[in-house]
Amino acid sequence: MQQPDAKTIHSGHSAVPAAENLSMMETGAELERIVHFLQDFCVEVDTALDPNTPNPHLNMILHLLRGHLEGRVISPSSMVAASGVPYATATRKLADLREAGLIEQRPRTKTGKSFSLHPSPQLLGSFHQLADRVDRMARATLLRRANEAGDSDYYFGGSYQPGLAAIAPPSALPQPLKLPGGLRILVHGDPTFMVMETLKRQFEQIVGTGIHQRAFSIDRLREEALRNADRPKSRYDLIAVDLPWLGEFVKKGVIRPLGEVMDVNRLDPSDFHTAGWRAAHWGGQPYGVPSQTTPELMFYRKDWFAQEGLEPPATTEAVIAAARQFHDPRKGRYGVAWNAARGTALGHTFMMTCAAFGQPIVDLPAIAGGFDADHLADGGFAPCFDTDRAHAAADYLMQLMQYSPPDILSMSWYERVRPYAEGKVAMAYGYTLLAPYFELDPSCSAHGNTGYLPHPHGPEGVPIAPVGGYVLCIPSNLAEDRVEEAAEALVAFTSPGAQKLYAQNGSRTAPRYSVGADPEVRRLSPIFELVDQMSWRDELQFWPRPPIPQISDIISICGHELHDMLRGIVSPRNALERVQARATDLLQQTDN
Repeated sequence: MQQPDAKTIHSGHSAVPAAENLSMMETGAELERIVHFLQDFCVEVDTALDPNTPNPHLNMILHLLRGHLEGRVISPSSMVAASGVPYATATRKLADLREAGLIEQRPRTKTGKSFSLHPSPQLLGSFHQLADRVDRMARATLLRRANEAGDSDYYFGGSYQPGLAAIAPPSALPQPLKLPGGLRILVHGDPTFMVMETLKRQFEQIVGTGIHQRAFSIDRLREEALRNADRPKSRYDLIAVDLPWLGEFVKKGVIRPLGEVMDVNRLDPSDFHTAGWRAAHWGGQPYGVPSQTTPELMFYRKDWFAQEGLEPPATTEAVIAAARQFHDPRKGRYGVAWNAARGTALGHTFMMTCAAFGQPIVDLPAIAGGFDADHLADGGFAPCFDTDRAHAAADYLMQLMQYSPPDILSMSWYERVRPYAEGKVAMAYGYTLLAPYFELDPSCSAHGNTGYLPHPHGPEGVPIAPVGGYVLCIPSNLAEDRVEEAAEALVAFTSPGAQKLYAQNGSRTAPRYSVGADPEVRRLSPIFELVDQMSWRDELQFWPRPPIPQISDIISICGHELHDMLRGIVSPRNALERVQARATDLLQQTDN
């Protein structure tokens, strides 16, 4: 069969028979198309001819395969119902399929009294061969007839209807994961990972074991990951790592190189957004798989800008001008919201603002399209906070203060988006993962009225969308007998089918080109197509927050010193001099 246009990732153990065939078709849209075709064909035959005898074996196999491809739980009773024959006959036919080794059953409860049914590797391999033959026969017959009729525009398997080339839902693994106590995951408590928690039951059916997910705030997540690394054995099979932490976690031996535990090509690296995949590397080796790639963008009210005859704010100067025009505290309306809370939140903001003015926080070498952050493992960097561009970035934040909500100095990740969603703010800096707060709530003033832009840039900067998000990694101290199964789970959770499912249930992050290009996903939000376009234009960048081992401490330094600046305790010049001095001491101490 032809491979689908949208590339897919296929989970499965290397020991499964006919693994090469399985990898070609296991979750592909092509196989699903053949299953649907055969089901429809059987219905036509059964209803068009009388008398006629149903084929219970084929009916049950097609029902089982369709459930497998769509990630649905298939029970014995649903198989009997799909057989088309009386209950007693269907029960015997189902037993025939089990005895032939075509069906596997997996317990759904601890007692084992309730179980689900799944196609065996033998059935998947055999049906792949059958589907291939059906596909070839149909092509040969229908294409020949179309050519004889002179219909040169007809092609089998194609359609002009949107959605038919979509990524198939994730399917159950050919073999359930053998992880005593279930799969254990450490994540951040953001909307995308909460979607994964909502889909827990479905993913438990996909991987064949229980899933236990612990979620923390960003600072507590880092603390728990580091604490876990000090334990004799990891409590987690997978951990979510914020992109800037990667260098620190590699240096401290917290996570394993992917190449040690799996064939990285299984992940189809070229399908990931370039910046997100590069950010998962250290010293030329990948250490994690992008679970969510969420650039920080500028959200702005398209309707307000149109009413005032203003262009979208592409530059920092335009942001200040628009914020000044919209700012009216007496009516409860403010110009702009952003991360200004003391500590981690403001630290991230200042680094990304520096990038918008063309200044990396350390002396990265300039390259076409930005700065080289692929060789951070070499070390030897000096901080760049006491520069003209960094001072311009600090002055910009001081100007934003004049047109921000009164609680701006305590505003962080979620607080900046809430007033925007409620129609109190004209613009807000925010990660795409926060967009569901207004995109999925029709009662919000910003619903359907939001435009998205890369970070507005300063005079010497260019449009960039700083990449945020998390990679899923395997802990270095994970027990060896769990590593192979953890790698299988890693593939399953980051596959195109899984990523599409997250998007369909509210996530606004898509680390893969194939997911962003999926017609069903694109209809959910303009974000997916826009982020793909930003990636193609090389606007997605991870150098604004370079994952050097000292980055967390530098973020903290910036977040505290700059907060004093915003409060008026110190001048911008004094604040940046202090940041420069403290960052220099930190880098010199850790490099020695």
